[in-house]
Formats: sequence, C-alpha cells, structure tokens
Amino acid sequence: MDINDLIKDLKNRKFKPVYLLHGEESYYIDKISDFIEENVLSDAEKGFNQSIFYGKDSDIMSILNAAKRYPMMSEYQVVLVKEAQELKWGKDGEDDKKSGDPLLSYFENPLQSTILVFCFRNGKFDKRKKTYKAIEKKGIVFESASLNDNKVSAWIESFVREKGYKIQPQASALMAEYLGNDLSKVANELEKLMLNVKAGQEINTDDVQNNIGISKEYNVFELQNAIARKDAFKVNQIINYFAENPKNNPIFLLLGNLNSYFGKILKVHYATDRSPQGLARELGVSPYFVKDFENAARIYNKEKVFRVISYLRECDMKIKGVDASGNTEQGELMKELLFKIIH
Repeated sequence: MDINDLIKDLKNRKFKPVYLLHGEESYYIDKISDFIEENVLSDAEKGFNQSIFYGKDSDIMSILNAAKRYPMMSEYQVVLVKEAQELKWGKDGEDDKKSGDPLLSYFENPLQSTILVFCFRNGKFDKRKKTYKAIEKKGIVFESASLNDNKVSAWIESFVREKGYKIQPQASALMAEYLGNDLSKVANELEKLMLNVKAGQEINTDDVQNNIGISKEYNVFELQNAIARKDAFKVNQIINYFAENPKNNPIFLLLGNLNSYFGKILKVHYATDRSPQGLARELGVSPYFVKDFENAARIYNKEKVFRVISYLRECDMKIKGVDASGNTEQGELMKELLFKIIH
C-alpha cells in the first residue's frame, strides 16, 4: 500500500488493528503517525484512549497491556510506539517460538478496538521474523524507502503543488541539490519558504536563495553551469567561496553532486532515445534541463567524462587519507579537482 492509499483509508476511518511503519525515510513514518495521533480520536476521547510510548523507555509487556485495554466512551483507542527501533524486541529467532512470545500471540489475534502503531525509524524491520508476517497478515506494514536523489526535484514540485503553489524547475532543482534527499528537512524548508511567498505565486530561484540561505552566486547549481561553459574565472570564484565556507559547503556534498552531474552527462552520450522526453526520463530530470545536459555533453566528450569521474574518485580517496601526499586541506583539494575538470 502506498502513502496516498494509506492516508485515504485513514481519512475514511478504515482502520487496521496494527500498523508497522518502518524504513530509512522518516518523513512518511512521521506523516502517518501524526495523522493517526491528531485525527483518529477527538480531543475529549484522547485523555482516556490515547497512549504514547517511546521505545527506549518502554517494554513490550507495558505496550501490550495498554493495547489489550478496551476504549472508554469511544469506538477506538490508539497506542503509539515512537522510536520503536529502540524497543527490546528479543533476540533473533526468539519470536519463532510461538508459545513463548506474547507479542506474536497478540499480533495473531489483535483487539479490533485498538489501533496499535509502531514507528520503526532509520532502518528496516527484519522481514524474516514471524512478528513481521503476523502484522502483515492482520494489519498494515508500510515501508518508507529513501527517495533517490534524482527524484527529489519532482517530489518538491509535487509537495508545493499540493499546498497551492507553483515552483520553477530551476528553483526545485536548486533546492534538491542543496538540501539532498532528507524529505523531513526539505519539507521543513519548503514550509518556511511558503510563509514568505504569496499563495498561488510561482516560487523562483530568488525566493529559494533569499529564504533558505543559499548564496545567489556561489552554489553547486551555479558551479555546474560554470563547469559546463568551462568558465574558469567563475569556477574559481565559487570554489574559493566554498573553501572559505567549508561548513556550509562540505567537500563530500560537492563530490556527490559532481559525480551525479557527470553521470548524467555520460548517460546523454549513451542514450538511445535522444528526444527531450526520452532524455528527461533517462536522466531523471525535468525536460527543462535537458538542453543544459546536451550542451555539457558537447563540451565534455565520453573520454573526458570518464577522466572526470576518475578525478572525483581520486579526490574522494585523498580526503580519506589514501594516497594523500602533502596538503590535504579541503579547499586545496577542491581547487585541484576543478582545475583538472575544466582543463
């Protein structure tokens, strides 16, 4: 079940007795958990019928005792277990002993008037366990997977659209490059941004730069444009700015972005469908940016792209202390790397 179907069922009050929300991406786990916490019970019902546990400070029996209670003057009771990855679930294989595992016994016959929610963040629940299979059979298992970097821009556009705004493709790409794929962080920055933009107005790069603390001239997006033009002066300006502000522009982020950027240029060279739509699908970008990558591919042929990728790997190894000789300051490494790339 995907996130939209799950939220739709919750809105229609189609509840399951047990929910296991797990995965690397915490944004959707929090979204589902918050919706259940805020909407299943009225304010008057919550006092007697809503219990919140935290995995580190709780034990299985306390949670089960709460789950086995019947609601008071309400159709349902809600039991939320946050940070469930901190619970002592038992040793691997222990829950295979059906008679000795009260948790498994409950999952196989859960109380229908209880909505028991486990928020298992920052990792996947072990699907081999019988507890997992029992929840899957009687309740809902939702896995919140990390979003690929090349899909963050489209996610931003969708998020903004749901809020009644529009955003320029270049602005969403800039945010994606700068903020990465931590959706909670991205959503938080978008919420703050939209407080400063009129409803219905199209968000542009100036809005992003003014409200999210991204330098207008010195950011990874502008660096890519300068690299594509082999504009040595602009590249050096940006790299010097990065070197002077390493906390906001860590070299690992730069390497990741450049590796992704030149990976897309390489895909242009090998693409079979050369139409704008075909290239957009292949690169995982908006058609708005296809021309930029085609132009970059004309400047950087296949052989040069392979060399650049080699330079990126070499720089990554030097940062980690492998084959590093002399000065390994991040600023100097960045300058050396960009000199090799554009010459």
